[in-house]
Amino acid sequence: MTPRGTVVFMGGEGSGAITGMSRQLRGALLSPFLRQRLVLLMARERGGDYERLTQLIGAGQLIPALDRCYPLERAAEAMRHLEDGAIRGKVAITL
Repeated sequence: MTPRGTVVFMGGEGSGAITGMSRQLRGALLSPFLRQRLVLLMARERGGDYERLTQLIGAGQLIPALDRCYPLERAAEAMRHLEDGAIRGKVAITL
């Protein structure tokens, strides 16, 4: 990060109880007092985006980063693994 760079906050892991976005809100409040800019990114989900992702995955042009798959009966273990923060990719629960 450069001394005058921009940090873009996405996601809410470990962010607390305020609408799941307390980390982003704290960043926005701190930004005026820092040399770096801290900004929020609110993604808008659209069905067409998911269709395009499905096409790319089907064509082998996009490979999802999947750390582990857990059966439904081990969902609690999967959540603990996710909360540990040591995953590389996503965790999937299979039915």
